[in-house]
Amino acid sequence: MIPLKYLQAYPVTLQDKVRELIAQERLGEHLARRYPGRHEVQSDKALYAYTAALKQQHLKNAPGIDKVLYDSKLDVVRNALGLHTAISRVQGGKLKAKKEIRVATLFKAAAPEFLRMIVVHELAHLKEMDHNKAFYQLCTYMLADYHQLEFDLRVYLTWRELPSTIDANPRE
Repeated sequence: MIPLKYLQAYPVTLQDKVRELIAQERLGEHLARRYPGRHEVQSDKALYAYTAALKQQHLKNAPGIDKVLYDSKLDVVRNALGLHTAISRVQGGKLKAKKEIRVATLFKAAAPEFLRMIVVHELAHLKEMDHNKAFYQLCTYMLADYHQLEFDLRVYLTWRELPSTIDANPRE
């Protein structure tokens, strides 16, 4: 049985469907059919503008974001696809926290839906730090099909790690 590390929390029936697509060597085709496009957000400046626009649309009263960038070390070092941090610095006699959002570089070549899901996830951390019910309600407020996209993203990550796709990954 093929281990599906990104899908362990999902029902066995869903995992079995993914395993079947893998066995038939049709998982990549399935994903390409569902998510044929590639987004245009390629620079850190464009990612900042994209994130700021989403924040302005959905979270006007949330704290501001100081920095948004693609980070090539995220998926390797932290096993994270995105990261929200508040870096505290002393400036004069005051303590200031700078809010940063980092997105794994692998999303430069991903479908626009996957980038949006990751950015929405990280923006939700501006209001809710823990992955609790309120956090996921906020995610679905900003992106109605958040849970489906999260599942599909996990399927995409599974596909990326298949031995047959390492040399032939069409999105990289």
